[in-house]
Amino acid sequence: MNNVKRIDPRRPFVIAASGLKRITLGAEHIAGASDEAALAASHGSHAQKAKPRRVYEAGGRTLLVAAHSDRGALDEHARQAIAAAAIVADAKTEVILVVFGELTDDAAALGADKVIELPALARPAFAPDEALAALHDCVSAFKPAHILLPDNATGDGDLGRRYAARANASIATHVAEIDAEHVGCYAGAGVSFATRAWPDVILLDPEAVAAKLPFVGAGERVPAPSAQDGAALPSALLAHPSRYIDRGTTQLDAAQVALEEADFIISAGNGVTDIATFEALAKALGAAIGASRVAVDNGYFTRDKQVGATGKTVNASVYIAIGISGAVQHLQGIKDCRHVIAVNLDGSAPIVKRANLTVIADAQSTMTALTSQVEQAKQASHLPVAQASAAVREGVAA
Repeated sequence: MNNVKRIDPRRPFVIAASGLKRITLGAEHIAGASDEAALAASHGSHAQKAKPRRVYEAGGRTLLVAAHSDRGALDEHARQAIAAAAIVADAKTEVILVVFGELTDDAAALGADKVIELPALARPAFAPDEALAALHDCVSAFKPAHILLPDNATGDGDLGRRYAARANASIATHVAEIDAEHVGCYAGAGVSFATRAWPDVILLDPEAVAAKLPFVGAGERVPAPSAQDGAALPSALLAHPSRYIDRGTTQLDAAQVALEEADFIISAGNGVTDIATFEALAKALGAAIGASRVAVDNGYFTRDKQVGATGKTVNASVYIAIGISGAVQHLQGIKDCRHVIAVNLDGSAPIVKRANLTVIADAQSTMTALTSQVEQAKQASHLPVAQASAAVREGVAA
């Protein structure tokens, strides 16, 4: 009788220089090696290598990038502007990042060599004169060869244009192509393409460059120029009071906010059958309502609520997907969302791979429990609905 245990020939394997390797339950086993040695070899081969640091000569040429942060984070457009400066910077060029607000992101990973934070100028405060004075102080202190900003509609594009007009500087807007020699943008209603040498101020369109870099910067945090005794704002602001008055922001009903502009979205899929409970949860959270294509086709939601490649593309800070399996079209629509939370019974659904947090549970019971918890939190804190909803969003994002 043959007592030799039969080996499954269908086990996954590869043949490398070190010999035959078989992969079982995620661990790579090398033929002839102990389990401990094989596991160590597996972890070592898959470990992410540290990126090299970009080396430059201090005191040389400088490129300055300016952008607004949102609760300590920079969006993808701003990251691309930093990457553009870091990519074209040579060994004698330093990349300086000026952040209007706080920055909790890894500045070195973004490609910045020095970082200046201006927390008093964070969103949603509207202070264009103060931001312009702060940028002017930074330019005066570091004397950059060029200034780069993301060309967006949330303050950076406006700031770049204001600075160019005030300083009588040359500027290129909606820049779609950039390298060490020139910048380029579409002209003539998009039917032609124009290039020129680098101007003083460059406003980059989205996707002009990729934000992912093969190297890191120094990431050194430095104080704001002209700041005295730890003051949050440059001294120039004291001499030039703003000509604008910030009237604050108006709290809108989440149902009135377009999905493309919503910061907090909760979406229902085929797994949600109790629409009333779902809408009650959305109201309690102060979240805008979205839906998958199947939920819209079933008649539960109107077509303007559909999220996905065939519907709306959203970029919310928090996106909660309840009962959504995660078809490729839906995942395409939420690719820019910062935090994705999935509630699904299927732990192998595609949405689980995309989610930052997954709750494997029934949609109905989860919605009921979450609504109850939110209402109890509001009553305990005695906060107005708007403030309580904001606190819930901050807690979910954390």
